[in-house]
Amino acid sequence: MNAMLAEPSLAPPTQALDDLSTVAADAVRQCQSRGADQVEVSVSVEQGLSVNVRLGDVETLEHTKDRGLSLTVYIGGRKGSASTADLKPASLRMTIEQALAIARHTEIDAAAGLADAAEMAQTFPDLDLWHPSRISADQAIELALRCEAAALSDPRIRNSEGAGVSVSRAYGIYANSHGFVGREMGTRHSLQCSVLAGPDEAMQRDYHYSLGRGFDELMDAEALGRETARRTIARIGARSLAPQKTPAILDAEVARGFFGHLVSAVSGGSLYRKASFLLDAVGQSIFPSWMQITEAPRLRRALGSAVFDDDGLATREQALVEHGVLTRYVLSTYSARKLGLRSTANAGGIHNLIVTPNAGSLDELFRAMGRGLYVTELLGQGVSLITGDYSRGAAGYWIENGEIAYPVHEITIAGNLRQMFSDLIAVGSDVDLRGNIRTGPVWLAQLSIAGQSAEDLSDD
Repeated sequence: MNAMLAEPSLAPPTQALDDLSTVAADAVRQCQSRGADQVEVSVSVEQGLSVNVRLGDVETLEHTKDRGLSLTVYIGGRKGSASTADLKPASLRMTIEQALAIARHTEIDAAAGLADAAEMAQTFPDLDLWHPSRISADQAIELALRCEAAALSDPRIRNSEGAGVSVSRAYGIYANSHGFVGREMGTRHSLQCSVLAGPDEAMQRDYHYSLGRGFDELMDAEALGRETARRTIARIGARSLAPQKTPAILDAEVARGFFGHLVSAVSGGSLYRKASFLLDAVGQSIFPSWMQITEAPRLRRALGSAVFDDDGLATREQALVEHGVLTRYVLSTYSARKLGLRSTANAGGIHNLIVTPNAGSLDELFRAMGRGLYVTELLGQGVSLITGDYSRGAAGYWIENGEIAYPVHEITIAGNLRQMFSDLIAVGSDVDLRGNIRTGPVWLAQLSIAGQSAEDLSDD
């Protein structure tokens, strides 16, 4: 742990949030006095420090402090939006006039407007998201240097793409003409490292990172550097594979993106544009009967937690998939109206989607699969949400007799997401908590692999 940096938390920015609330309320009043039927205002402040080192030298050091106000007005079903980084009265008046002018020239949209007043969040529990640290630039540099040095201490590591430390804290207000005023604040800390190993003509790269609300959640710097080296060295000697169909296990980090495609396909924007392979899929079995996927927006200290969504609606725990059946879509107020449905309090996205494991550790999945592909990295964007067709460049390891046999690279994996969902065999218990989607590794019944031909492989 980086305990020396995890000093007692700085006090929450109560006075600053009070000041932003006053600015937001004033903006709402001015918009209404100039003819807006409805108004919503977001005001935010973000401060951060980012350091990157490479081969023992500091490459970048950046302090950031940003603030901004964005507002949207609605006039007779017409919408106008504008934003500013200057919160002075004159700039605010100009921004309001810009939004009103835009609204007067846009088309009427029956789905536009605020969510119903009765649906606004009423209570605001503390989710323990505020854990700022008093880390200085010198301390951040020292931490990154320690991390990289630990990775470079193995003689098989030939080069470095660097190590980095990033810390940020953000707070803000969302207010609207229903009288709703919601406050948000949170912190984020990260440590990452990337190095290279192997001969020049076949050099391999890998990385590792740690992420959390507070510094005390981060992996020890030297331990992270050593793990980065271990992962990179394991890639030495990677080879391609002959074209074939094989079972595959997606690493938990890769699996997070796999379930991200599900979220995109059932999100309102894709649905009302009819650009999803899961149109009209609510109530259908799209996964095996054991699959459970639940959204838990109010987990304490979690990276995806929020008390209310971007429309001001109270978040709540709710299933997305139960016993393999898709139970709902992922909707904002606007997309719900376009579809003739009710918002699921997902304006701005999903919050802490939890994929429930039904199997053991990654090693146990290897033993159960016996032979197949373990995917640890994906390249490219070859996914069609319209058809569900899936084709991505990939790297990872070949599994034989339930154990890693050798690393693989320069392959393409392909399938169809609808089929991949329904043929999913297991979700492992090694859950990755570093994001909005919490999942373990995923065992798929079959993927198609394109790589080198058998003749090319025999010549290697």
